[in-house]
Amino acid sequence: MANVVLGIGHSHTPQISVDPEEWPNLGKTEQPSPHIPANLDDQLQLECFREKHARVQGAIKQLSQLIQSTPVDAIVIFGDDQHEQFNDDNMPSVAIYHGESVEVHPRRARPPGSNFPTIHLEQTASEYPNAAGLATHLINSLTEQEFDVTRTNHLKAERGIGHAFSFLYQRLWPACDVPIVPIMVNTYYPPNQPTPKRCHDLGKAVRAGLESWSGGQRVAVLASGGLSHIVIDEPLDQQVLDALKAKDTKALHGLPRELLKGGTSEILNWVALDGAVGSLPMTLIDYIPGYRSRPSTGCAMAFAYWN
Repeated sequence: MANVVLGIGHSHTPQISVDPEEWPNLGKTEQPSPHIPANLDDQLQLECFREKHARVQGAIKQLSQLIQSTPVDAIVIFGDDQHEQFNDDNMPSVAIYHGESVEVHPRRARPPGSNFPTIHLEQTASEYPNAAGLATHLINSLTEQEFDVTRTNHLKAERGIGHAFSFLYQRLWPACDVPIVPIMVNTYYPPNQPTPKRCHDLGKAVRAGLESWSGGQRVAVLASGGLSHIVIDEPLDQQVLDALKAKDTKALHGLPRELLKGGTSEILNWVALDGAVGSLPMTLIDYIPGYRSRPSTGCAMAFAYWN
């Protein structure tokens, strides 16, 4: 029998890992936010970028120290696949990878003539252990709990594991030797995105599966991605964080699906995490709305843990 002893929620945007001077070069959208802050001009100044960048790095360091100092037998990660393993010709709602290892590929070089910023990542190994036995156990358990789960033991050779999962190695723990289980949730691509309730139920079902696993006793669960982006919606983010903090299942189930689009949909990974951590209390390290250009482009970055 295993218990979830640690939960971690983190953003994984490239904005975390580029110099603050480069934030405006990460791309923009002309789509306006319904909630543009009155002090947006102040937030688009380099001094503000630098202050927020420093806060982000502090939060990453704190999470890195926490996960490395917590003894666990496996790490389960809820993340989204952005056409890294699956495309529209075959897009499962929920998929679990149960191969023996995961490959982590260096980020692709920027296209010629591109002004896309350099992303500063930690040096990683090319391969890390996957908890194949636990992954298979969870597939069986979720099936018994009447979840229709796609399984795969193959990663695309040209891509390796997706960016939602490689963030663990590239920023939090380059020397990680704890095997992982990647759970790929289709938050991005309609029409088969799971609802907030379904994601929460998925997390609870994963916790139930872990409780019947005989291969270890202590498990960490991560949620990778979010919060609102590329258009920042601070009221939505606060609604999510308040519900997570209060363990308000009804509020999590009722999150407005019409707002969970594009990158903002990665909030669903945090909803699944809440189901998986059970009664563990949440500690919010920081919430940083990282505006980088008008009218409201950026990424609202959040970092939290449950233990």
